[in-house]
Amino acid sequence: MFELKRLSKEALPRALEKAERYRLLNEPWQAESICRDVLETDPGNQEALLILLLSLTDQFEHGMADYAKQARQVVPRLRSEYEQAYYTGIICERQAKAHLNQRAHGTGYIAYQWLGEAMRSYEKAEAIRPHGNDDAILRWNTCARMIMSDPRIAPMPEGRVEAMME
Repeated sequence: MFELKRLSKEALPRALEKAERYRLLNEPWQAESICRDVLETDPGNQEALLILLLSLTDQFEHGMADYAKQARQVVPRLRSEYEQAYYTGIICERQAKAHLNQRAHGTGYIAYQWLGEAMRSYEKAEAIRPHGNDDAILRWNTCARMIMSDPRIAPMPEGRVEAMME
């Protein structure tokens, strides 16, 4: 229907500034669009990939399965093994939060599973983190505090697992 217009290489830094600004203004769909434009011109742009991944996770409340799948597809494009582990943790942590916000029966069990996945990813990132970068530790602690402070977040009781699988 429409042929999208391409950005010039010279315009990329300004476009990325706008993408970050739109994310902070809680307009992740606009940030996502800008990042996709940047990536059309510069497919390996790491900053665009990170903002894209975060803007996708910002939209989990509007269709988590699709946005989570798209965010996970960005991860292998990140060049740093640390960032791959760290941002996998971010995706899992935000999935947990989105489940909790749904307030449906059993979301606390699902959130617990996602937080556990996030914490394992953060531990992997912590083990290979750059000197002086404790971001993975900060995120791990946040997940632990969420679990400890919210009684809804708990492992599924033993008998419930089998009942749900029948």
